[in-house]
Amino acid sequence: MIDQTKIGGFLRTLRKEKGLTQEKLAEQMGVTNRSVSRWETGSNLPDLAVLIDLAAFYDVDLTELLNGERNGTEMNKETETALRKAADYSAYDRERLTRRMHWCFMLGAVGFIVFLVLELMGLADAGWTEDIASFSLGIAFGIILMGCLYTSKWYPNIWRAKRRLLHRDTERE
Repeated sequence: MIDQTKIGGFLRTLRKEKGLTQEKLAEQMGVTNRSVSRWETGSNLPDLAVLIDLAAFYDVDLTELLNGERNGTEMNKETETALRKAADYSAYDRERLTRRMHWCFMLGAVGFIVFLVLELMGLADAGWTEDIASFSLGIAFGIILMGCLYTSKWYPNIWRAKRRLLHRDTERE
């Protein structure tokens, strides 16, 4: 189990050993000084790519950072390269998901605006405009629900259940 408070204290110690302020370290790492403060209080951890950069900057092993204490070992170049690739992939994957979520939320906003306009014009109560209003509101509600699920602590369980169900369906064919 990762002890964020211990890691934060270790990061603070390493920063002070280098004689840096939080502001100077933030500038060096390309983050805000508030991020550095959160790392050092243990309320947040840096991304893997930043952790790797911090390990190199402080000349400590990544496992030492993750353990929150020195252990005298040194990370070999192959491990560092593999971790950098994993961090790059993680950042790419996060960026791709953010773009998808952005477009989904834009679609939801457009759906809600269409519904709102039809409602305010009094056209959402009858005929084909009622169908459009209902569909638009359904899209908006569905996307809000999706956003809530994606950002909830239950999403990994839902995703695994979905994968199991889909895997079973493909086996039957």
